[in-house]
Amino acid sequence: MAGASLGARFYQQIKRHPGIIPMIGFICLGMGSAGLYLLRLALRSPDVCWDRKNNPEPWNRLSPNDQYKVPLDGSRVTPPHPLTSWSGDPQLPYH
Repeated sequence: MAGASLGARFYQQIKRHPGIIPMIGFICLGMGSAGLYLLRLALRSPDVCWDRKNNPEPWNRLSPNDQYKVPLDGSRVTPPHPLTSWSGDPQLPYH
């Protein structure tokens, strides 16, 4: 076992302890998901600027109608009327 390659030792360990197969699968799934999430953040986020010469301030290209924050329930976020709070209670301005 001292002269065996890394792949051969890994295969021997899995053969000897088959209970680690699900653990290895979940670790690979987590690492793959984290890598895809970082790739998504790097490519789709307006906070990241890859081309500083042609587009030095990409956040200025967002219009007021663009949705930047992602709601948790999947619906579109609309701000409340200025005279109402998020709870829906009217707040009358002071006279």
